Amino acid sequence: MTNPGASENNGADAAVPTVAETSATCGRILDEVETVVVGKRAQLELILGGLLAGGHILLEDLPGLGKTLIARSLAHVTGMTVGRVQFTPDLMPADVTGSLLYDQRRQDFDFRPGPIFNNVVLGDEINRAPPKTQAALLEAMQERQVTVDGVSHALPAPFVVLATQNPIEFEGTYPLPEAQIDRFLLRTSIGYPSVEDDAEIIRRRLKRRTDVIELNRVTDAAAVVALQSSLEDVLVSESVIGYCVALVHATRASTQVHAGASPRGVEALVKLARARAGIEGRSYVTPDDVKAIAVPALAHRIVLLPELWVRGADTASVVEECLASVPTPPTLPPGTGPASGNDDPP
Repeated sequence: MTNPGASENNGADAAVPTVAETSATCGRILDEVETVVVGKRAQLELILGGLLAGGHILLEDLPGLGKTLIARSLAHVTGMTVGRVQFTPDLMPADVTGSLLYDQRRQDFDFRPGPIFNNVVLGDEINRAPPKTQAALLEAMQERQVTVDGVSHALPAPFVVLATQNPIEFEGTYPLPEAQIDRFLLRTSIGYPSVEDDAEIIRRRLKRRTDVIELNRVTDAAAVVALQSSLEDVLVSESVIGYCVALVHATRASTQVHAGASPRGVEALVKLARARAGIEGRSYVTPDDVKAIAVPALAHRIVLLPELWVRGADTASVVEECLASVPTPPTLPPGTGPASGNDDPP
């Protein structure tokens, strides 16, 4: 049987850029995607940050707000492949991961990879699939591989699951298990465009004279892996690590929650803060970086008390309260603190 990921280069030979070069490349990527996604720079930066941090992204928003367009545009501009999975109640795990097919000529089974064997996997309405199919994603999201009939198949690098779900339509849906939600590095939404942006979308469509959107490729998949590696040069001080830990522990101590953010929450804060600093061209993380990404990184990991959940309380407000209550450490000058964050300089 063949292993579709066994011979992947995965960008291991690509030169790792400097933080300044990473910032410049990210700027070109965002500028190109913005030619078709109007007025959503902040959301695009967050999604690109999730990609650079090597995490998975959950987009919780209404239909028609550009979730699929963003995923496809970002993949095309970065030279990555896209696989789309429309989650439905009758979707089987093999429809996502792939299956074994018998080859009569060879008298042996061949593995036929499913749509998950792409750099970007767009899981549309992920909460419409039954738990068994959702569980098929767990191994892929955590270990970057899938196992079929006892054989593990490596996924290409980079690999990111960009899943969507409708926040107001619950008929025919299955709530995502906590273990799967926790594997998403961040959760965010796109939101409606402004009046000016809606008008600009129409103007650009009329100017193109076609529904087909053409984008220029800025980089390739191997270079994206190198961009991810460049974030290892973004320094994280001990005070920032302490701040991230304090925020996560504050969610656990909140009287509004049944369960606070998991240890993955601390890791998500550091990874996304590093990505934000890298996109902005800084070689060190500040507390403001942590504050900017705290809600997308932590809110989906919190489980409210049942009585508050019934009242429609929002986990984002819990994170915002924690941000207000946890003291903000001072911002250290550039070049201080090792990348591992072990100690602050004297």
